[in-house]
Amino acid sequence: MTLPFVISIPHCSARVPEEIQATLALNDQQIIESVDFGTQEIFGSLPAQATVMAQWSRLMVDLNRGPLETGPKGVAALADYHGRSIYKQGAAPDQEILAERVTRFHHPYHDQVAHALGNANAIGLIDSHSLNGTGPADAPDPGKRRKDVVLSNNGDSSGAPRKGFGSTSCSPKRLHRFKAAFQRQGLSVSMNAPYQGGYTVKHYGQQLVKEGRFAVQIELNQDLYMHPGNLTPQAHRTETVAQQVLAALEEVAAVILTGDGS
Repeated sequence: MTLPFVISIPHCSARVPEEIQATLALNDQQIIESVDFGTQEIFGSLPAQATVMAQWSRLMVDLNRGPLETGPKGVAALADYHGRSIYKQGAAPDQEILAERVTRFHHPYHDQVAHALGNANAIGLIDSHSLNGTGPADAPDPGKRRKDVVLSNNGDSSGAPRKGFGSTSCSPKRLHRFKAAFQRQGLSVSMNAPYQGGYTVKHYGQQLVKEGRFAVQIELNQDLYMHPGNLTPQAHRTETVAQQVLAALEEVAAVILTGDGS
């Protein structure tokens, strides 16, 4: 079946324009380490209604941050998730350069996502990510082992709204259906831990929920298909995980389309 979802893959690229790479303090391997390994191979292989993939590294502009978010972890981060400075001394982008980057990288990507969601046959948005098996230094859970799959809807550990954080991007009942579907594939699942969802699910989710649709962030544990410290996903393990993800999403889609997935 064609999955009735729009799939967003915002952190799958390591490409950096030459003129920007000259300002970076990171070496080539460290730049590659910013990639969400496996997301292009797994989510990009799914038969979705539409798939939008990043063409440039998140080190330029993080597509899962709001265009006006500033600070060390804003739309143009100053440090990576290992706590390393991204830029050479004095080379961090100023407000004018940041605005140019948002126009060059951020707006075109989200224009594609918004256009794809304009198709009413797309019943939901899947924002696709991967994470280290153990939380790195600059993560919310440093040193902690993570589940195979992390589902996020801007809610709490049960998928319900968090006080003071706005509405969820997907109903708790529907998020639990995602959880059960992945568990039936033999995968361990957490909800909204260590991440509650980024800009993408929050930005699109509120309107999608009003329309009876949803937005969910899915993070896959890279240990499912990579050896820790290795920068290349293993093809046979990646293919296995892709089949598990496809089966889980097909199950969720079938339930929603039959009217039992509110």
